[in-house]
Amino acid sequence: MVNLESFRTLLRYNDWADAALLAAATPLSDAQLDQPFDMGVGSLRRTLLHIFNGEHVWLKRWQSRAETPWPDEAERVAPATIGERLQRTWRERDAFLATLRDPDLARVVTYRDSKGSYFRAALSDMMAQMFVHSAHHRAQAANMIRRTGGAALDVDYMYWIRQPVQT
Repeated sequence: MVNLESFRTLLRYNDWADAALLAAATPLSDAQLDQPFDMGVGSLRRTLLHIFNGEHVWLKRWQSRAETPWPDEAERVAPATIGERLQRTWRERDAFLATLRDPDLARVVTYRDSKGSYFRAALSDMMAQMFVHSAHHRAQAANMIRRTGGAALDVDYMYWIRQPVQT
């Protein structure tokens, strides 16, 4: 069974991985950020913005805001600006989570998807979707960073929690 403490742990990992990705993307040029790729949503900049948009929109849905249109992803925004937006979203998310108790995770929420159709899902499933969505696109973005000549990075969960053993 999932509980809020498990989600909080995953959110700490998620925030760490997002921040690592943005730090690796920050020194890249506009040409590198906008290089076309046949993965993700077409470029590193757009994929980074897509990760933010996903986390922002899913938070609004968690908060029972049914109308959550997907923002435009053509904006030429710097990775640092995306990071600032993410930090604001994380603060809002953490304040929302502070109002929840474990039984709230079973609450069913109705929302409209990016194509305009209505759906409903348990809050816990919607939260899991945000993690999966971000992890999926972070892997694409990490690959794009490497392919544009940026620093290789490992944002795997095990890399985050792994503790070396002293021999």
